[in-house]
Amino acid sequence: MARTPKRHDHDAVGDRDLLDRKAALRSRTWDALAAAKVTRFPGAHHRISNFVGAEAAAERLRGTDEWQTAATLKANPDSPQWPVRQRALEDGKLVYMAVPRLAGEDPFFLLDPDHLADTPRRASSIKGASASARTVAVTELEPVDLVVTGCVAVAEDGTRLGKGGGFSDLEFALACEAGMIGPGTLVATTVHELQVLPAGGIPRADHDVRVDLIVTPERVLRVPRTGDWRAGRIHWEQLTPDKVAAIPLLAPLAPPAP
Repeated sequence: MARTPKRHDHDAVGDRDLLDRKAALRSRTWDALAAAKVTRFPGAHHRISNFVGAEAAAERLRGTDEWQTAATLKANPDSPQWPVRQRALEDGKLVYMAVPRLAGEDPFFLLDPDHLADTPRRASSIKGASASARTVAVTELEPVDLVVTGCVAVAEDGTRLGKGGGFSDLEFALACEAGMIGPGTLVATTVHELQVLPAGGIPRADHDVRVDLIVTPERVLRVPRTGDWRAGRIHWEQLTPDKVAAIPLLAPLAPPAP
């Protein structure tokens, strides 16, 4: 009998009803992608799904004014955003890519298009980044113009739904605290149309990252910002000791125990 994978939020702390609603929404989105046969190997479930049309979405993002004016990007390491990272390097942009699961004390790859050991396609992959990039500490991060994030689903009001592990939110919070992300930094995602839900369709927690630009193979949706911009922050009360221990760079930043 096949083993059912653990939910990515199995070690999350917070409102259990909210966590369960988000988990159910992830399952429905993954089921919809699988039923429509619009994902690539290794499938839709339990990941930021690599969708058919990821290249077309990357090209559509590439054609936006927001892309044209951005000199530096921070991108997630997942497969559906690989075409975005590739195009950024092809266009001469500096790319910071998070090390998967923020492993190691230097949790970001820095890819400089002028100093690559391989083609932009190969260099922008996880394996290729190990040869073409250097890893950098949070203290070495420079401000970026555009953040590209992966989603399980995203609502038309900009609310993002991730896998539930909390790593994207932690990346964002760390980058904000380091001055890498500021009020002028835009957040974009590339997704399949089936991953775009109506406004209000995703329940939101305080730490959830908001998206400014939603790009599918078919369209670009710009989400107006409402209220004052608020930097991400690390919600220590929602991190278990095991989660802190699993991410080496967090331990030195953790507040003293009461």
